[in-house]
Amino acid sequence: MGNVGPNPSGLQIEALLSVSPSKFTEPRMVRRVSSSSSATELDPLRGCLNLLLYYNQACEDDSGWLHAGWIKESLGRALLDQPLFCGRLRLLQSTTTPTDHHDYEKRLEIVSNDGGIRLIEARMPLTLSQFLDSKTKEEAETELVFWKDIDREYANFCPLFYLQVTNFECGGYSFGISCSLLLADLLFKENFLKRWAEIHNNMICSSNDVASDKSPIFYLPAFKRDGSGSSSVPNVFSTNSPSKKSGQTMIFNVKNSDSEPPDNYYYSSLALLCVEKAESKNCETNNNNNNNQMDLDYFSLFVTEPENNIKVEKCSKFGIVKPKPLSLESKNKITCSSWDEIEAHKVEFRQGNPPRHVSNWIGSVSGQIVIAAPFSENGISETKIIVTIPYY
Repeated sequence: MGNVGPNPSGLQIEALLSVSPSKFTEPRMVRRVSSSSSATELDPLRGCLNLLLYYNQACEDDSGWLHAGWIKESLGRALLDQPLFCGRLRLLQSTTTPTDHHDYEKRLEIVSNDGGIRLIEARMPLTLSQFLDSKTKEEAETELVFWKDIDREYANFCPLFYLQVTNFECGGYSFGISCSLLLADLLFKENFLKRWAEIHNNMICSSNDVASDKSPIFYLPAFKRDGSGSSSVPNVFSTNSPSKKSGQTMIFNVKNSDSEPPDNYYYSSLALLCVEKAESKNCETNNNNNNNQMDLDYFSLFVTEPENNIKVEKCSKFGIVKPKPLSLESKNKITCSSWDEIEAHKVEFRQGNPPRHVSNWIGSVSGQIVIAAPFSENGISETKIIVTIPYY
């Protein structure tokens, strides 16, 4: 889980950097966060989307240390397209003081203040094959991503995006992305991962064309080490929140009706249909799985609204009355999708070296989570529904 010092698998944190856009973000982008539920019922600040990509060593000069060095520059350029990833939460300006948590939630926003994402470099004393073949891989994978829950009292200081690059003994490495659920939909927009990988690849190719030093400026092995093998990173990691896998996640695509403009009621009804579909689809699988899943009466819904704002609400499965057109027509328009749609399995940070394995999950949450992200492509309006059904 990224804690400093030895742990059951021996993961060691070696370095911590901040990565901000390569240019000052102007004008500042803002995403307002509203919630219809009090903090006692729902906490929209909790939870993260995790994406983990494993890579074999492509050549003798290839390593996670090298990639982490180039990430400082390549990700800085990619963030010019999505500066909210390195933004921070803040309380909206008001002439009155919020009287309870409910008011507090309604007046939050994310601002692209270039606060930076956190880049962690780590070392794993196993080969990549040993790790992937381990019977405890499902649990151990949470150590390859870093996440620290947003502190409600000091939310304006908390990163919303973490990236952990872990080096294995064989020369293989992994990229572990952890992103707040309040920004998770942005990973699907404009193919952020593909754009970032293209920038990264170009930097590596350019460095290979130069006869001089091929190493990036921020290259950890180039710095003197004390040889003790222990982490030199401060104990800020000791308060890391475990990014435990919360359950099975499924993705659906829905073509929106031209005659029925989407609204909050539409999305909540649509979310319920997808939850029912996910529960039904996984029922047989769960009977043969030790990680049995829960059948809950409520789910938390994250909806991307117009002007890129996001609303979070707690929905009762019994409180949503599905109108007949939606319950019949939308079922036929719902198609099962997968994480493959963001083409993570094709993301090559070194040309010709696709991921050996990809894992995805929702972490650090309890209960059912549904993310509804509307988008348009080629003039067609659709909604992507991400459903997580929790384990016991």
